[in-house]
Amino acid sequence: MATVFQWSGKTRAGAIEAGEITAGSKEEVIVQLRKKSIIATSVTKKKKEASALKLPFGLGGKVKDKDVIIFTRQFSTMIDAGLPLVQALDILAGQASSKLFASVIREIKSEVEGGSTYADALRKHPRVFDELYVNMVAAGEAGGILDTVLTRLASYMERSIKLKRKVKGAMTYPIVVSLVAVAVITVIMIYVVPTFSQMFTSLGGNLPTPTKIVVAMSHFLGGKGGLSLLALAVVLYIAFFQFRKTARGRLLTDGMFIKLPIFGIILLKVAVAKFTRTLGTLVSSGVPILEGLEITAKTAGNKMIERSVIRVKDAVQEGKTLAEPLTAEKVFPSMVTQMISVGESAGALDSMLSKIADFYDDEVDAAVAGLTSMIEPLMMVFLGGAVGFIVVAMYMPIFKIMQLVH
Repeated sequence: MATVFQWSGKTRAGAIEAGEITAGSKEEVIVQLRKKSIIATSVTKKKKEASALKLPFGLGGKVKDKDVIIFTRQFSTMIDAGLPLVQALDILAGQASSKLFASVIREIKSEVEGGSTYADALRKHPRVFDELYVNMVAAGEAGGILDTVLTRLASYMERSIKLKRKVKGAMTYPIVVSLVAVAVITVIMIYVVPTFSQMFTSLGGNLPTPTKIVVAMSHFLGGKGGLSLLALAVVLYIAFFQFRKTARGRLLTDGMFIKLPIFGIILLKVAVAKFTRTLGTLVSSGVPILEGLEITAKTAGNKMIERSVIRVKDAVQEGKTLAEPLTAEKVFPSMVTQMISVGESAGALDSMLSKIADFYDDEVDAAVAGLTSMIEPLMMVFLGGAVGFIVVAMYMPIFKIMQLVH
């Protein structure tokens, strides 16, 4: 019965190679290797593993970006050191912390052993390696600079993750504070105010206007009104995300997001940083400008930006410079288009794009820090003002009673 064996050995020139051979025994493997002028140093049966990617309904989980970055950096180092692709993949599959990722790497290794290029093998795993990654690897293989391209890829991914964390941090803080503020006010209105309301009812008399407002709001929230508001909020939330799943909905909401008063500025700066960083990395790795623009558009993360970049690509295809259609789009700041124009004129577009990306990374840092420092006091004022109004409204009838007593 034929068995798959994993082997490693040395050629006559002293180079170390590794791979897989299907044979009836270890002896047959050694004979086959000798025919190829390879002296076997290790021959072992390949362990059978179920592919984690083939589990139904996504039960296989997801490969983390951090694992892909570590893999990319280690693979670059191994290629730079002269290790064959197959051997490097075999080593990395063995030390991968994720079983899913280890399975993916082994499948890629098998594809490479079967004659596929590394880029083509990666292309069969789009859930792990996106189009940007695959195209950069293809350019690196074609130009004989795979190790350099992999290093650039790892750096690009690290910067992208860092940028994503900044945006999440900027959005998370005000959302959490707002939810806490709403929860505190709701608890006061539903559980605290009714106690005072019963006391005021037993005393009789006319209540001050602020007290009437707070009591009415308390009755509304504590009754069917509160449930109606909650149901409405859930319906609107679901409707919004269903609308965003449509092409038109995604375009309209993405356009609305980048026009928001405070958050829109941050999102636009993030989009500019991502666009320039992605295109700069692709161009410097040898990817043609038109192909680079198409990949950049698909990875923009914002439909409004994506549509603009596609129009820019069409204009460049017609013979225009990159800066000219970018200026016409009005989405990108004038400083960006002017710097790109200078970069094109000087023949240093990739380095200019990287400089713009570095600048906007710093701009995002400053914007996030400014947003946090501004939102914190505003939220405190809102929460303090709302709670203060409720407290004063509840104590106004008590003060009135005390005045009557005196």
